[in-house]
Amino acid sequence: MKPADTVEEFLTLLEHQHKPAILAIREILLSVPGVTEGIKWNAPSFCTTEWFATFHLRAKAGVQVILHLGAKVRAGNGITVDDPDGLLTWLGKDRASVAFVDRADVAAKASCFTTLIRRWIEHV
Repeated sequence: MKPADTVEEFLTLLEHQHKPAILAIREILLSVPGVTEGIKWNAPSFCTTEWFATFHLRAKAGVQVILHLGAKVRAGNGITVDDPDGLLTWLGKDRASVAFVDRADVAAKASCFTTLIRRWIEHV
């Protein structure tokens, strides 16, 4: 089977126990002005001027979104993002993940996640 060319095609072919959560997260990300999508790193990914978010579909539990600052390593001391709701798990100085248990968890965190994405893309 050939790899999917578009996110739509990828999601149509995707068999994942948390597909409803994945679709809801995608909807949230695309609701932020200036955000577009594509397939990068073999998963649905999102960008503005650079790629900044990629689904981690092989998480052991639920669904994760990896937030980053693009495909290239940047010099510097990393970034600081205001996260009063504690959604971020930092994986490095310029990379973090946000985990969702299921579709209900996405709905519960939707507003906070949208705000967090808006703050994150200020650094992209």
